[in-house]
Amino acid sequence: MTAPTTSPLDAAPIPVQAKLAAAWTSFMFLYLYVDYYHLYKPGTLDDIRAGVVFEFDISPALLTGFLALIAIPALMVMLSMTLPARMSRTVNLVVASLYIPVTVFNAVGESWDWAAFYGLSIGLELLLLAVILRSAWAWPRASVVRDAPAPADAHADVRP
Repeated sequence: MTAPTTSPLDAAPIPVQAKLAAAWTSFMFLYLYVDYYHLYKPGTLDDIRAGVVFEFDISPALLTGFLALIAIPALMVMLSMTLPARMSRTVNLVVASLYIPVTVFNAVGESWDWAAFYGLSIGLELLLLAVILRSAWAWPRASVVRDAPAPADAHADVRP
């Protein structure tokens, strides 16, 4: 009796738009969870009760800025799937590039005690931004098929 053979799994190509949306979704969740887990850092809740977050006074402007920082990746999920290809490519390249310094800035002022937490979280976020940049940059071009001239019909009526 022969053992059944298994064939390799077939992986259908994933559209660039879906790759980008998935990467932005992952980025957004990491961003949110890093902020959430930051609340467990000793002294954080005391600072919030005192009206301070990351050395900034809590204000409508600060909270609006925080909202914008998470709303942009959330919107990028939808925009990556719905914008025309050329515009989506450009927007993804610009926004992902702008988020690199924003992501690195999150480590400013943190102590070395928290290096593993912030190093891992920022490293993963930067990796996802690199995936976004690479996917958008390497977006496949549509192949252009030129109309071939119609073959000459040997029996066509030729007029001078």
